[in-house]
Amino acid sequence: MIKRATTSDKASPVTPATHRINGVAISIATLFYLAASLIAIWLEARRTSVILTVALPFLLALIGTYLMLALKIAPQWEKAVVLRMGKFRGLKGPGVFWIIPIVDTIADWIDHRVMVTPFSAEKTLTKDTVPVDVDAVLFWMVWDAEKAALEVENYRAANAWAAQTALREVIGQMNLADILIGRTKMDADLQKIIDERTTPWGITVQSVEIRDIVIPQDLEDAMSRQAQAERERQARVILGESEKQIAESFAEASQAYINNPTALHLRAMNMLFEGLKEKGALVIVPSSAVDTMNLGGLSGLTALQQSASAIAKE
Repeated sequence: MIKRATTSDKASPVTPATHRINGVAISIATLFYLAASLIAIWLEARRTSVILTVALPFLLALIGTYLMLALKIAPQWEKAVVLRMGKFRGLKGPGVFWIIPIVDTIADWIDHRVMVTPFSAEKTLTKDTVPVDVDAVLFWMVWDAEKAALEVENYRAANAWAAQTALREVIGQMNLADILIGRTKMDADLQKIIDERTTPWGITVQSVEIRDIVIPQDLEDAMSRQAQAERERQARVILGESEKQIAESFAEASQAYINNPTALHLRAMNMLFEGLKEKGALVIVPSSAVDTMNLGGLSGLTALQQSASAIAKE
């Protein structure tokens, strides 16, 4: 599928400034400029020669400008890539170092800390042709500042684009179900692919983490209905198994009453008594049971007992 790059797809890394003037160099240069001004005023007051009045302050100002441009300070986590007349001179820093203005240039300041780059793939088709939006985070660092500066034009942008294309490649090789339940495997595959692409640039990938996976709303509703139907099916299966177990228990219990009618009679009388002792209870008994177990007489005795108890309470 051909997809035009959108604003969210474009990487916009911030490249650090190559021409840095630190506070220490500015302070030293300011002192030289101030000294040049004071000396110029003092020489003018003493009416010295014009050459001396101009040359000495100019020399001090030139030294201050040189110090301001030549004195560099790199933080602990950075290294400066120095070129001399266009050729690689070396890596400088961290700490204080000097360069030759005009002759030497700093091509880039390389940060050696772990960097975090968010990236995404929008409307990318899976192996089973389902469009998904995937957001991920890349954790990486520069292990070779020389390669990062000389082997690729913009290592930050190249790293971001490599991560995005790898994400789309991995999505296209996996089914939607594997993506939803196999994030760990997807993270490992992405880390391996991206690291292979960025190693020649002096960059190593420490980890890749999938943040979010968004599927179409219609498909999400269908999957929700499918999950609900699956839960209802499991509930019906469990209910059927329970009824089967209850039936088997009743079948086993009935074996005890086959050759023992007296026990069956006592069990029936107990069940009827339990039902009649509840106030307002209605018990429906088959006529065959009334004839065989003399339940009619038992019901009459129970009714007389309840009537007698009511009279005694009055």
